Amino acid sequence: MKTAVSIPSDVFERAERLARRTKRSRSQLFSDAVREYVARHAPEDVTDAMDRVCAELGSPTDEFVSSAASRVLERSEW
Repeated sequence: MKTAVSIPSDVFERAERLARRTKRSRSQLFSDAVREYVARHAPEDVTDAMDRVCAELGSPTDEFVSSAASRVLERSEW
C-alpha cells in the first residue's frame, strides 16, 4: 500500500543514511520501523507470545524453584 506522510527533515535524512548503510530501500526501512513501533506498543501481543512459549515449555516440576518463585513474587510490589 502506498501512503504519504510528513516527517521532519532531520529524521528523513537520518533514515536515508541508515537505509543506505543497511542496504535497504527507504520503504523497507520505514515499514520495519513502523512494524517495530506497533509491536512495542501492543503489550497484549507480547503477553500472548509469552503465554505460547510457557505453554510449549510446560510447567516446572521442581518444588524448590516453584517455592522460591512464590516467595519472590510475594515480596514484590505490583
